[in-house]
Amino acid sequence: MSDCLVDVNDLTIGYYTQRKKLVHVLMGVNLQIKPGETLGLVGESGCGKSTLGQAMMGYLRSGSQVLGGSVFFGEHNVFSLNSKQLESIRGRQIALIPQNAGDSLTPTLRVGKQILEAIELNANLSGSEAKDRMIELLGQVRLPHPEVMGERYPHELSGGQQQRAVIAMALAAEPEMLILDEPTTGLDVTTQAHILNLLRDIVSEMGTAMMYISHDLGVIARVSDRVALMYAGEIIEDTDVVEMFRMPAHPYARGLLESIPRLSLSGIPNSMPGQPPIPGTEPGCSFAPRCKFTSDICISEQPELEAIQGTEHHVRCHNWEQVLATDFSQELEQVFRTISRAAHDESAIELSEVAITYYRPGITDRFRSESEPPATVSDITLSVKRGETLALVGESGSGKTTIVRTLAGLLPAKDGTIKFEDFDLSVEVDKRPREICKDIQLIFQNPDASLNPRQNVAEILDQPLKLYFPKMNRDERRDRQIELLERVRLDGRYRLRYPGQMSGGEKQRVAIARAFAADPEVVLCDEVTSALDVSVQAAVLDLLADLQQERHTTYIFIAHDLAVVKAIADRVAVLYQGRLCELGTVDEIYSPPFHPYTETLLGAILVPDPDHEPQLLASDTPELAPPATGCSFQRRCPYTLGEICEQEIPPWQKTASRGDHSIRCHISIEELKRMYKDKELIRLDHNEHLENEPQIVHANSNVSISSPEADDR
Repeated sequence: MSDCLVDVNDLTIGYYTQRKKLVHVLMGVNLQIKPGETLGLVGESGCGKSTLGQAMMGYLRSGSQVLGGSVFFGEHNVFSLNSKQLESIRGRQIALIPQNAGDSLTPTLRVGKQILEAIELNANLSGSEAKDRMIELLGQVRLPHPEVMGERYPHELSGGQQQRAVIAMALAAEPEMLILDEPTTGLDVTTQAHILNLLRDIVSEMGTAMMYISHDLGVIARVSDRVALMYAGEIIEDTDVVEMFRMPAHPYARGLLESIPRLSLSGIPNSMPGQPPIPGTEPGCSFAPRCKFTSDICISEQPELEAIQGTEHHVRCHNWEQVLATDFSQELEQVFRTISRAAHDESAIELSEVAITYYRPGITDRFRSESEPPATVSDITLSVKRGETLALVGESGSGKTTIVRTLAGLLPAKDGTIKFEDFDLSVEVDKRPREICKDIQLIFQNPDASLNPRQNVAEILDQPLKLYFPKMNRDERRDRQIELLERVRLDGRYRLRYPGQMSGGEKQRVAIARAFAADPEVVLCDEVTSALDVSVQAAVLDLLADLQQERHTTYIFIAHDLAVVKAIADRVAVLYQGRLCELGTVDEIYSPPFHPYTETLLGAILVPDPDHEPQLLASDTPELAPPATGCSFQRRCPYTLGEICEQEIPPWQKTASRGDHSIRCHISIEELKRMYKDKELIRLDHNEHLENEPQIVHANSNVSISSPEADDR
């Protein structure tokens, strides 16, 4: 045995189909993790990442079996242990933090009770000792007022707070190893950055080893010491995090890095062609059909995982020397393509002073004296031009999806008007004529939740065709289905497949095809790429851009990833607590001056660079409702002006005499420009800000603003 905490040796896992055919999931995986080390595990969906993580805990999915190799955790071969012995390790020495914290918490039990159960089971504490440990853990994961948070139910916590509660549960017995399976997917950029900082602090303070599974290379660059890259059930590259991002030696690693939208480059990145094969089905290199460095030996002979010239950089590639000899930075600039759109002058949708609320008073509420809570979305005035892409950005709870659901007719507007042609969209869908429903289509974030698993693709695409084109006969609808699938780059044979037989990217393409089946004027895209691999994400963005050029479709695009927004959008609207903060073109929004909230979002972006340090200007303390008066961002703003921000709604200010870039803030444009001179974002000390939440208070907007560091000096 080595001195590694985890030692995976030649592990092969597979299962037999009903026809007794052997299908591999993992093939000859070798991997070691040292105490206190953080390993990032990267690869596309279906490559075996989660299977490997679960195998480290001695868990196999139903029907799977170990076909060879071993997994040692310390001195224990986990697959030789019985269930009772595994229970003594799981949760106590090795713990799992799953992807969706909301699904991992029991909705009917208070958060503190669930953490107490983990403490009593894994830490052998009970009574007051267990309760004290629970409060200590909630404080350790930096949840404010631990005693209060412990009494809340999961639905009373934000997504970031739920994830922290799950982390606290995993830390109950101070395990030696944490396995994190996509724990920040779906979180907004600021919450994600704070969670990753927390995890890094835990590793530093407790000496805990981590394996972080993710398809987000920005996250991997932020948390990892070392990176292992998986493809088709194999480890194909394993090296230091800096080497992986600066000098990737496998063509697949370069393909992933080239597929990432970047703030420093304009346009949409090219996606890798093809799809990963089923492990073990390629006679030579599994990546050969998609590789631009392929030679004859790649087709006939499977490469071994070997060290590069005696270093700790391991790669499974016949032509790694040729790959390293190619200038990666020059290649990166060439893969981005600029998209040209012709937005029209006329508006597609006009929103004027729109307010939306989820509050529905009951019978008893009408007799109470309490005032109605503030609207979820308020005072939204926007004009969306025909043929353009308007992005709505902001943290979770900022009202983005609420606005889109209202445009789709799933929610009524409380106040204001929403004009589409001559029709008012402020009413729900059942009060809209069919032609209006046809012209406005919605693509949901999760295709698994929006595609009927009991219908094949032909039936899914047939529904809008029957509804909106009743004169089409069966043969015409079949031809139209094939045409739609080909437009989203799927073969016509996909008509007979069910959602469960397709990958995430393929299902999302079917959802896009269904939206375009209605031949709409406006398409509402609600986080359509957030859960996709970077290569699939690039393909979907490219597809949306091509469809827009062909059809001159108008997009309203919601995303947490601001690099994706920069790649696809023409204009951006920044929202906080249902209120607009900033509005302008992509170039204007991503260049100073910024609204303080926009600066917070941009500062928290994670990029695929291990040396990049996110700038967390505002705490991640969630707000359940906007303040009754004043600026919506006043409680978290690092540059608050005090009374004027608390009591008066800030005015809109244009940043230049030409253009429509507008910022809603009490700080003058001239002062904002001075603050962001030379594009240098003001840094605040992260730990101090979280604990004390210092604010820079001034009597009025004419007073010079400086950072706390300057005041200390």
